[in-house]
Amino acid sequence: MMHKLKKAATLLKEIYSLPKREIAFRGANREGIENAREAYRYFTKPHRFRLFKNKSLGVALVDLNQFSSFEEYYKSINGKNSAAYYARKATKRGYRFLEIDRNSYIDDIYRINTSAKVRQGKQMSSSYLKKQESYNQDPNYRYFGVVDSQGRLVAYCNIGFFGEFSLISTLLGHKEYLNDGIMYLMLVEFTKIMFQEYKQEGYRYIMYDTFFGASDGLKMFKNKLGFVPYKVVWKWEN
Repeated sequence: MMHKLKKAATLLKEIYSLPKREIAFRGANREGIENAREAYRYFTKPHRFRLFKNKSLGVALVDLNQFSSFEEYYKSINGKNSAAYYARKATKRGYRFLEIDRNSYIDDIYRINTSAKVRQGKQMSSSYLKKQESYNQDPNYRYFGVVDSQGRLVAYCNIGFFGEFSLISTLLGHKEYLNDGIMYLMLVEFTKIMFQEYKQEGYRYIMYDTFFGASDGLKMFKNKLGFVPYKVVWKWEN
C-alpha cells in the first residue's frame, strides 16, 4: 500500500510540474474539416479516469520554435547512441526515407503489421492483422516510409496535419529491422520536412501521443528524438 501511495504521489508531482501549452486545430479545408473535428473530439473527451481530458497530460511534443533550424534540432539529438546516430546507422545500411502511396506497398505493410504479435507490451489490434485490399488518402494526412536497399518497405507512418501541429498517428516498423535504426531515420527525416515545409506556415509542434502509459522503451525512443511531456489545452479555431 505504501508503495502505491508513493508512486501516486510521484506521478502527481510530475503532472504538476509539466510545462503547459495551448495548441489550436486550425485551417482545415472543406474536405478535411470532419477529419479534424473527429481528432479534436477524441483529444478533448473525458479520460477514463474522468479527472482530465483524454489527451491533455504528458503529451509528447517537439516544439519546433525552440530551434532556429533543422540543423540546430539535429545537434540537440546527436551524440553517442543518439537518435541521430541510429538514423545515420540506417542510412549506412542502405535504408531510405520517402513519401509513399500505401497502395503501392500493400503486401509490405501487411508484413510489417504481422511481424510482431505484441508491441510495447500490448497485443496488436485485430485491425492490423487483416490484410487491406486498398487504402484511402485521408484529408489532412501524408504517408511516409522507410525502404531497404531492395525497395521493400520496412517501416511506415501516417501523419495528420492540423494547422498548428502535426500528429504521428501510426508508426510501425518490421520487427526484424528495428535494430538497424529505421524508426529513428523515419522521424528524423520527417522532422526535417516539418522545418523545411511547415514551420513557416505556422506549424509549431510535432505530437506523438503521450508519455503516460507508454513503455519504458517507447519513452526512451521519444526522449532521444527530443519529445518532451506537456500539459496541453486544445483549442478549436476552424
